[in-house]
Amino acid sequence: MKIDWAALGSVFGVSLVVTVGLVALFTLGIMGLSRQERASAQGGSATLAVTGAYACFAACAAAVAYGISLIVA
Repeated sequence: MKIDWAALGSVFGVSLVVTVGLVALFTLGIMGLSRQERASAQGGSATLAVTGAYACFAACAAAVAYGISLIVA
């Protein structure tokens, strides 16, 4: 049995980068929603933060759906 270490390292590297990126994107979405709650408690509005949060969540969902489609195909 022969292992292609370069391909294994490539898969590991891409998986690590994509995972960290998705977690960071989801964290930005949560931060946007928390700013909206803070602004509403102070009587303000944070529509840009909420829009950005929903965009982050949509990008996460799209990345997950793309990953699933790669696995299924």
